[in-house]
Amino acid sequence: MEDRNNTIAGWALFSGIVALGLGSLSAHHFLADKPERPEKMGYEIEGVVSSEGDAGGGEAPIEARLAQGDAAKGEATFKKCQSCHTINQGGASGIGPNLYGVVGEAIASGRGGYAFSDDLKAKGGKWDFATLDQWLKNPKGFAAGTKMSFAGLADGQERANVILYLNAQGSNLPLPAAPAADAAPADAAPADAAAGDAAPASEAAAQ
Repeated sequence: MEDRNNTIAGWALFSGIVALGLGSLSAHHFLADKPERPEKMGYEIEGVVSSEGDAGGGEAPIEARLAQGDAAKGEATFKKCQSCHTINQGGASGIGPNLYGVVGEAIASGRGGYAFSDDLKAKGGKWDFATLDQWLKNPKGFAAGTKMSFAGLADGQERANVILYLNAQGSNLPLPAAPAADAAPADAAPADAAAGDAAPASEAAAQ
């Protein structure tokens, strides 16, 4: 009987040692302050400045994203929208309005008598490229009372692709010019060149 109790006690002690060891290994593996940065951060919080010092997520302007966009990829993304929207000319509205020729049109206007929300009607303006970009990113943020339940597209390039596709469906508006690369400032000439110019100038003044 005593041997049996010793065996049980031995196994219990062994199990405790194993559990302690596994706990220690797990703690080291999942240690929060690892020296290396994760390859991809978990998620971004809107309005919070990241460790890179960027508060806006580093998104390029819509003009630049449109210049690099792909309407075919936009068509593939638009399949997410087809449960609520049609895109063909003369197509019927469903849960959402038909979207043929919508780019450049007045917001919450026309669309075959579709009943838009009051919040969207109150926005005014037109569905230009920048406005569509805001809308597709966060419909509820754009117009809180919108009937559109879609959460939005977080990826800026994906939104640009969809806008290109929409524009090709009966709108065909010219794309805005992509912003030019930052030009070097005129006063950024090398110091030695400036010094070289200064000597002749002083000589001329002396004459």
